[in-house]
Amino acid sequence: MADKVKFELVSPEKLLLSEEVEMVVVPGGEGNFGVLPGHALFISTVRPGVIDVYEGSQITERIFVSGGFAEVTPERCTVLANEVLAPADVKREEGERRLAEAEAAYSTIDAVDVEGEELALERIQSARALVEAADALLTGR
Repeated sequence: MADKVKFELVSPEKLLLSEEVEMVVVPGGEGNFGVLPGHALFISTVRPGVIDVYEGSQITERIFVSGGFAEVTPERCTVLANEVLAPADVKREEGERRLAEAEAAYSTIDAVDVEGEELALERIQSARALVEAADALLTGR
């Protein structure tokens, strides 16, 4: 069994990252999950949050994703992300602005617009995760 797993991060525009890593931790729809070499086959939704890339016991890279899907095989972890932000681009002010806009949009949705309500709630969740990610990246947590 190999000692590395191939991690690929793909946005709608392009392949952003493709590298061999020791471990990657992804914010899955049911909770965070870690991927090591030899992982079982697995498909998951990805909730808004920060992906941590490890070399040894150290986080070497942190990347904010606004959601998406992940596919895991024994050799590879591929994350198809809706939106990707590098740590330098994660700003609390931007998260707060997005949150205010999403909450305002949510407050105007008609009670029978189920799809609109779901989309608005996803935008609120993503904006809150962006604010939390900004705080976590600022403090190094």
